[in-house]
Amino acid sequence: MTRAAGVLLPVSSLPSKYGIGTFGKAAYKWVDFLAEAGQKYWQVLPLGPTSYGDSPYQSFSAFAGNPYFVDLEFLCEQGLLKKGRCKKVKWGESKTQVDYGTIYEHREKVLRKAFSNFTDKKALEKFRKKNAGWVEDYALYMAVKAQMGLRAWNEWEEDIRMRRPEALKKWKAKCAEDIEYHIFVQYLFFEQWTKLKKYANEKGISIIGDAPIYVAMDSADVWANPGLFQLDENNVPTEVAGCPPDAFSEDGQLWGNPLYRWDEMEKDGFQWWIKRLKANLTLVDVLRIDHFRGLESYYAIPYGDETARNGRWRQGPGMAFVGAVNKALGNANIIAEDLGYLTPAVKRLLKSSGYPGMKVLEFAFDSREESDYMPHNYQNHCVVYTGTHDNDTVRGWFSTAGPEDVALALEYMGLPDDTDGNWGFIRAALGSVADLAVVPMQDYLNLGSEARINTPSTLGGNNWRWRMTKDQMDMALAQKMARLTKLYGRDR
Repeated sequence: MTRAAGVLLPVSSLPSKYGIGTFGKAAYKWVDFLAEAGQKYWQVLPLGPTSYGDSPYQSFSAFAGNPYFVDLEFLCEQGLLKKGRCKKVKWGESKTQVDYGTIYEHREKVLRKAFSNFTDKKALEKFRKKNAGWVEDYALYMAVKAQMGLRAWNEWEEDIRMRRPEALKKWKAKCAEDIEYHIFVQYLFFEQWTKLKKYANEKGISIIGDAPIYVAMDSADVWANPGLFQLDENNVPTEVAGCPPDAFSEDGQLWGNPLYRWDEMEKDGFQWWIKRLKANLTLVDVLRIDHFRGLESYYAIPYGDETARNGRWRQGPGMAFVGAVNKALGNANIIAEDLGYLTPAVKRLLKSSGYPGMKVLEFAFDSREESDYMPHNYQNHCVVYTGTHDNDTVRGWFSTAGPEDVALALEYMGLPDDTDGNWGFIRAALGSVADLAVVPMQDYLNLGSEARINTPSTLGGNNWRWRMTKDQMDMALAQKMARLTKLYGRDR
């Protein structure tokens, strides 16, 4: 990874006429904006279908794509939909917030209409065969889930919940058309995303994707592969994932994801993981592995607990996993999200892996002690962020951080006050020795907490909802970004 700069912006945050960002024309304009701004990377959040809570980190599949991102305008141009059909729907009142309830209510009806007009069965069959390793289970899972009133799979009737052969045969026959519909939507997702990625690459923009370390309990992945997860004989979790109590949360974080049976996975060389990472790396150029420290040791919380207080640390697969991945993937571009409680063992694993870790400037200015996140402590083999999707915006940080921390940040960046605080953070990131500097678009726009993507340990509210408006892709801003990128030697 050579010295470069990039922007973090979820696909969902792109402007569009249909209530949520898509792979449509605004996405192509966004790529043009990045190129004009001298950027080399566009970082996105996980691209999978979202479930309850709308978090891309709790997906129905580690392999499938989000149907919400399929652009309807392109389907109109292909003759699969009529423009009037799409315009008739009210996709939400706000241009700056995703209304997930409205989109959930209307989007599938529109996509099913496109499915009824689709005639290229050969192309669909080719896609189906190529992706048979995951798409069949995913499509069946989604079809059965609808028949079960959207209940989680561990609440289904026992025969299909336990995947008994006669039940699988019965449901495949019963849901044949719905299965084909879900495969069709995945075909559209992959077709549109592949074209957009190709356009970005031709413009000199590489895509950074994101792989959550854990998968959701209510997912095709766990339903289809229960033996790879810490479940009992009835496929109920024994322990679940989370984080211990710390300065940010006195109860810790209870994520609730099932934990892996790493010993079982190691027997075949972590093949499920390698297939997953290979699939992800066909969609992106660089892949961030979320919660990398969980590979060294992970926090396990008794299933049924209401907080993370009673969890305990357990040993992860460590270099056995990393070595298998590196051998299988060769020189894959991977970023390790190494934030959180880092022991010497975690630091050794990161160094042995060869992956760059992450630095977050919003974590740097703790007035009580000097932080590893201060730029003068960096080595070049890392990726620096002003903040991530889990942080407040820089403008929001200045409004909520303690006065001593704000004073330290202003002194460090040589600013009289926080009027240009966002640019101070951006300059500190771009001017650091880190190989790659990534800035959330909200920080370039100097937006406050209303534009925050996510607040960890909270559900609903404004999480995952912020959207950029098309007029915010301003060429004057792009030119300012380009000048700074060049000034700090990140345009080569």
